[in-house]
Amino acid sequence: MKDIRWLFFDMGSTLIDERVAYEYRLQEIARLSGTSHTHVYELALHFYKQNQKGDREAARLLGVPLPEWPTQRECLYEDAIPCLMGLSKKYKIGIIANQLPGAQRRLARYGLLSYVDVVVTSAEAGVAKPDPGIFRLALQAGNCSPAAAVMIGDRIDNDILPANALGFHTVWIRRGFGQYWSFTQESEHPDYTISNLCDLNNIL
Repeated sequence: MKDIRWLFFDMGSTLIDERVAYEYRLQEIARLSGTSHTHVYELALHFYKQNQKGDREAARLLGVPLPEWPTQRECLYEDAIPCLMGLSKKYKIGIIANQLPGAQRRLARYGLLSYVDVVVTSAEAGVAKPDPGIFRLALQAGNCSPAAAVMIGDRIDNDILPANALGFHTVWIRRGFGQYWSFTQESEHPDYTISNLCDLNNIL
């Protein structure tokens, strides 16, 4: 990838490890519905493999409200700080993410904010992925063209597909429930697929 100026990252299941948070949410769905955690997990996984939001669909099918997202149960992936520390020496770093209010505060708490130049999140921007508007806002903030930008995220529907459509370079990181995506069309395919953030060094 030549002439790249900006690297834009998703947050959840890309920089931020959400496994414990998802586990809590699925346990709450099981408690509220009076069924087993195993059943809820298998149900959610079935929906994720069908390219749907598994936890939301499991709650809907079981007739219970979707529990609030427990941000306090998130943690940082071990490769996040070394990745951003190294890449920020060569590239501008941005965030494009669907997040609850307070994303910058959480990035600061995780020790990531000092490596980040632009943060555009759904709560503050008033527009959420996959709407192309949130990507355009990030490009505008960075004074960057799509051809000079890379989008790195775990979700094909929210990250890769809309970024492809706008002309970004795209990198899919296969972790979290997003790794179970089933491709249905060429426009969903990323330019590169990685399993951890350190693999970006082999691409950029």
